[in-house]
Parts: sequence; structure tokens; C-alpha cells
Amino acid sequence: MNRLKDKVAVITGGNSGVGAAVAKLLASEGAKVVITARRKEALENVAGEITAAGGTVLAVPTDISKSEDSEMLMELVMEKFGKIDVLVNNAGILEEGLKPIDRFTDEDLDRIVETNQKGTMKVTRAAVKRMSSGASVVTIASAAGATGNGGAAYVSSKAAVIGMTKHGALRFQKDQIRFNAICPGTVVTPMVAKLNPSNLDQDMFGAMMVHNDLKAPPCMPEDVANIVLFLASDESRAMTGQILVTDFGSTL
Repeated sequence: MNRLKDKVAVITGGNSGVGAAVAKLLASEGAKVVITARRKEALENVAGEITAAGGTVLAVPTDISKSEDSEMLMELVMEKFGKIDVLVNNAGILEEGLKPIDRFTDEDLDRIVETNQKGTMKVTRAAVKRMSSGASVVTIASAAGATGNGGAAYVSSKAAVIGMTKHGALRFQKDQIRFNAICPGTVVTPMVAKLNPSNLDQDMFGAMMVHNDLKAPPCMPEDVANIVLFLASDESRAMTGQILVTDFGSTL
């Protein structure tokens, strides 16, 4: 308990799945959490659960793909709490169908990159300008970004934020602001549950089956949240620029 006492943590995509699990865990460990996403009602539901459990939470509807929203969010956090110790980049969307590099659509690419890459970079830019020594940026990437297993548009967006993580670690090493990324395999979330298996590109799915251990268990949101807690805490103060694949060894 209290591993994050007095720290202020901002979690994007905090309205469900991994983001909600992260927010609840960090709040239970003493952090003041700020959760943000586009859907206000879902955000308020998560905030209500955190408050009921005795945590401190601020819910701010935000579209991170808009620069002005990200700046507004971080300025509001500074006004409310006076600092930003942790940013958890969790907001992201999936590409339906596992379309490979020879079949992806421009519409999918634009939509996914707008949130997964550009949105993550914009909200990170807004946060780090207000962070000081000892702060931590934790980005939820994907095993797909590390291994190539997935639709081309989604893979490229997650590979991009892995690159952003390494860049940020290099840029802010002297300031002791840490950047690390977590690359989960399949995570059991409402977003994943909505995928329609009949829409999967069979060529890409076949390639993934060859290079994945399908018997490996999926990650639960709490599995990812536990690793976020470690990276957000001072226990990991010596770690920066690290990319942690958390998929139960399915891609070894």
C-alpha cells in the first residue's frame, strides 16, 4: 500500500479495460488519479468506483488526438494538483480484420494513427513540459508493435510509440524523467471482445498462428496494471527506455 503516496497520475483511456484497471490500482496505492477518455459517462462510472473505494480521482473528458485538448487537460491537472508525476499512455483503438501491408485501407491507417500514434505523442508533449525530475511516462504499446503480429496499420502505430518511448528516454535522461513501454499480448477487454472473427484476414491470421503460441493464456487488465504500478513507482527508478513484452511467452 501507498507505493504512490502523494503522486499525481494521468491515465488516458481510463474509462474501461486496462485504463480503468490501472486507475483503480494506482489510486489504491495512494496516487491522485486523473482519468481521461472521450466517453464522459463511462469515465464517470470508473471515477465513482474509485471514489467509493476511498481514492482521489478527477475525470476529464478529452480527445487526445486534438492538441488543444491535451494542453487543456494537463493545464487543468496543474491547476488542481500542482504537478504531474506519472503519465500512463493507454488510449488506443484497434484495426478490425488484421489487414496486412498489402491490403490495409487508407481510412483505417488515418483513423488508427490519429489516436494511437499522434494522440499519444500530443498528450505526452503536453505532459512532459510540466513534469520534473522523478516523473515517469508509461506507454501501453502492444506485442504487435514489437513482433509484427497484427494488422499493418495497428502494428505500425504501436511500433511508432515504442520508438517514441526510446526517443523520450534519451531526450529526458539527464532530467531523470523516465520513459518505458509495456507490450501486452492479447488482453481480455471489452474492445477486444467486440472483434468479429469472421472479418479476420485469413492470410494474416495464418501467419500469426505460425508465430504465436495460441495455448498461452491472454493477459487480464490487472496483469498490465501491476506492471504499470511498478514502472510508475520509485521502485523502478533505474529503468528507462525499456520495452517490456508481457504475453505469457506466446511470441518467444
